[in-house]
Amino acid sequence: MTVRPRRLAPGDRVGIVAPAGPVPADMLARGLAELRAWGLEPVLAPHVLDTHPAGYLAGSDQARADDLRDAWCDPDLAAVICARGGYGTQRMADLVDWDAMAAAEPKVFVGYSDVTVLHEAFATRLDVATLHGPMPGTPGFLADAAGREHLRRTLFTPEEARVLHAPDAAALVPGRATGVTMGGCLSLLASDLGTPTGRPSAAGGILFLEDTGEEPYRLDRFLTQLLRSGWLDGVAAIVLGSWEGCGPYLDLRRLFLDRLAPLSVPVLESLPFGHCLPTLTLPLNTPATLDTSTSTLTFPPPLS
Repeated sequence: MTVRPRRLAPGDRVGIVAPAGPVPADMLARGLAELRAWGLEPVLAPHVLDTHPAGYLAGSDQARADDLRDAWCDPDLAAVICARGGYGTQRMADLVDWDAMAAAEPKVFVGYSDVTVLHEAFATRLDVATLHGPMPGTPGFLADAAGREHLRRTLFTPEEARVLHAPDAAALVPGRATGVTMGGCLSLLASDLGTPTGRPSAAGGILFLEDTGEEPYRLDRFLTQLLRSGWLDGVAAIVLGSWEGCGPYLDLRRLFLDRLAPLSVPVLESLPFGHCLPTLTLPLNTPATLDTSTSTLTFPPPLS
């Protein structure tokens, strides 16, 4: 049975980890100041500000994996928040001590982009609900007051964030569906196929998809890979987010209709999540109902 961690409260200590790319210290400091303004006490993992000799990783693969394990297993921390994405989560995912993490008390986990790999792993290895949301070591976190506020409400008063809606969200393929939320960055989901922590199928799921900086033909390749592998067989619905730097949206819309409409499931487009401002925080591995007639995604009441 999926575990839904408790809400946060002022005074909670939260672990900050860097599972992927190097973190700008000044930017992270400003993001942590925002968390402190919420009443949280950020605790940096030992290797958050490390840089691997390659230049595009936050320290060694093993150090990043150990930081994640230690933060998750620390009973004094109420949440684990990723500082940023980038690249590198795939490299450390199989070095994580998932057995130790499964034995620990579940807690809130937040991140997006490259962290998609960990959201999938938390679902397959721990069966814990997680949050696809903004990260304090990124420019977007500092520039997005509305996105920060939605994350804060999701963390502290989740009953106020049960229904997701946006003025520009609309039906690409109309319909209504109920399922378990999953997904994130499209390119990461495609690269996660066949891995030890990857989800074997999206069957029964409400699948979130977004990406950044990918040409339309590359998005076509990723979607086609998911289709050809059978990974999308039985998916309940699809929700499309932001596609920053991926080309004119009319071209992308034609692509999504071509690749996704034949699945004959509801598809909602332009829900603002992922690499965009403002961005919504999405509960993952959580039951939800999508209704394209109202462009809403509704989650169950919080447990506490």
